[in-house]
Amino acid sequence: MNAQTQTTSMGDRTLENQIMGSRRFSNYFWATTVSIGGLGFLLAGISSYLGRNLLPFSDPTQLIFVPQGLVMGLYGGAAILLASYLWLVIFWDLGGGYNRFDRDSGDIRIFRWGFPGKNRRVEFNCRTEDVQSIRVDIKEGLNPRRALYLKLKDRREIPLTRVGQPMALAELENRGAELAKFLQVPLEGL
Repeated sequence: MNAQTQTTSMGDRTLENQIMGSRRFSNYFWATTVSIGGLGFLLAGISSYLGRNLLPFSDPTQLIFVPQGLVMGLYGGAAILLASYLWLVIFWDLGGGYNRFDRDSGDIRIFRWGFPGKNRRVEFNCRTEDVQSIRVDIKEGLNPRRALYLKLKDRREIPLTRVGQPMALAELENRGAELAKFLQVPLEGL
């Protein structure tokens, strides 16, 4: 299994999949990049206004404040706001959680973290006898999608995989087959 989704088996009667949320390398990379770039643009705009160099690697005091310095400052402020949002998403670990399947009690619990507020904890509970099948959804092309769904008898489909980067086809098939075997239901979509 990869670092995005981790399967933990608690005996042969309970299966738990940890789902990685927004605390992944790509999000840290982009939050850092946008923070550094936004700070650079903001400092360039402020340097242009003050006529004093605040950047060690260039001299933005040569810029005319209106329009170049002003626009750079606005771009920097927008980037700082975007970076703040990205860091908050990482801090809150949006989308992180777990899927727990317990054959002894017959319970299935799917949990994810959401945005702060009264609905921060996103939980779904059902019984194993309510499960009709495990559905594999594969869509290739420009915007590929590879996901597992818990298909219930009342026609609802509950996503079981992470959002974002699609998982490898072999891993998706293995996880789907493992879960279908564990729950003793058919596997659809392959």
